[in-house]
Amino acid sequence: MQRYVVTLIVDNHAGLLARLSSLFCRKSFNIQSITASETSEDNLTRITIVTQGDENNLRQLMTQSQKLIEVQKIFCNTEEGSLYRELLLLKVRSDDEVMSKLKNFAEIYGAKIIDLTFSSMVLELTGHPKKIDAFLDVMKHYPIIEICRTGMTAIERGEGTSASAEK
Repeated sequence: MQRYVVTLIVDNHAGLLARLSSLFCRKSFNIQSITASETSEDNLTRITIVTQGDENNLRQLMTQSQKLIEVQKIFCNTEEGSLYRELLLLKVRSDDEVMSKLKNFAEIYGAKIIDLTFSSMVLELTGHPKKIDAFLDVMKHYPIIEICRTGMTAIERGEGTSASAEK
């Protein structure tokens, strides 16, 4: 099973996200993360889906997705041709003893402390999903209260834009 990062440019219509996730389910693709956001064009939405499967099924899935009237463009992102980012909010229990260690880890990874109380700290980290995973691997040795990850979003390198509608 290979991981795929699929981007769709779609008309901004209610119910489309439910129909897309249903289509992925019918094709036996598990959605690992999904993000939706505005584009530079008011009527279009960018949806990024991270999933796993085989190449043949992915082609079928993309063909079926393309048949939906609202889907203007669909493509697979590649590591070489795209930039991947994710946001992490992490709440960790902290006291005087642990606080300085957590601050050091935050500094090393480029995380921001966005909330601090006598008993907890909330850290924000944005970066490649592998960076987020590495940070969480270090932080698992401390009492984590809560984790919130946005899911991956991707954009292509270079001057071209994927947001223009073309079917």
